[in-house]
Amino acid sequence: MASHLIGLLLVFSLAFAARGQLSPTFYSSSCPNVQSIVRAGVARAVNRELRMGASLLRLFFHDCFVNGCDGSILLADTSTFTGEQNAFPNKNSVRGFDVIDAIKSQVEASCPSTVSCADILALAARDGVVLLGGPTWTVQLGRRDATTASQSSANSDLPAPSSSLSTLITKFSDKGLDARDMTALSGAHSIGQARCVNFRAHIYNDTDIDANFAALRQKNCPFSGGDDNLAPLDQQSPNRFGNNYYQNLLSQRGLLHSDQELFNGGSQDSLVKQYSSNAVSFASDFRAAMVKMGGISPLTGTSGEIRLNCGKVNS
Repeated sequence: MASHLIGLLLVFSLAFAARGQLSPTFYSSSCPNVQSIVRAGVARAVNRELRMGASLLRLFFHDCFVNGCDGSILLADTSTFTGEQNAFPNKNSVRGFDVIDAIKSQVEASCPSTVSCADILALAARDGVVLLGGPTWTVQLGRRDATTASQSSANSDLPAPSSSLSTLITKFSDKGLDARDMTALSGAHSIGQARCVNFRAHIYNDTDIDANFAALRQKNCPFSGGDDNLAPLDQQSPNRFGNNYYQNLLSQRGLLHSDQELFNGGSQDSLVKQYSSNAVSFASDFRAAMVKMGGISPLTGTSGEIRLNCGKVNS
């Protein structure tokens, strides 16, 4: 028992030590323009397509939840390598790789072999939220890039849209995020779109959904077929970050089963009510949770590498 406790303490101490190596001023000397380069690249992408702000945020989340915020999701499959992009939660779903690649090219031109793809993704996620009216936060930097990825971990670690509240709480807890963090981070669904395949069961089978809302969504998501048809996660303002998402949950208009689980007679009901009526409280908690999520198991120091191309490891 004592040895098990010592082992757990060692794991946590190593995790916090790694987080402590990140710093908002990590590139102040080596690449002082990196934040402005990333911001400009994200602005170009979001101006072309507002949805891209949500896509970059989701890409960061799906990176951090699989072996930490290490850029592993950016690695493309090769004949000898199977990455995370074709894992079930990601296939035909995660997007924004071209945006990160374009920004990486700009960063490399200014600061060769200096800034990791993992850090570029962390900055891009923040900038996408800000451009859609959301809060800003200080991004801790100094991550290095993974040289491998795990499709099996992507399949097992990422929460599914069919998840129950207890499953959501457990999966976030496994990453060092508590239930409040989970409910705040779920507010990312105030922007973006979801595929029919991910909400079909909710709109046809569940009872914890407003009948009129279910009927509306069924018009573009048939009982069979149309898996890639899209619907806004927040019907009111899908391209404007805010607390409408929580207001929707109060009226049983959560698009995903996992969304509505946050307000379904369980432990998060009171927090959902708080966020629904207090946008400042939500923004504050979301900001803090994003910083916390960005510190999940980063590679630092001499671990990993600084990829020259985000889609493949250095040769």
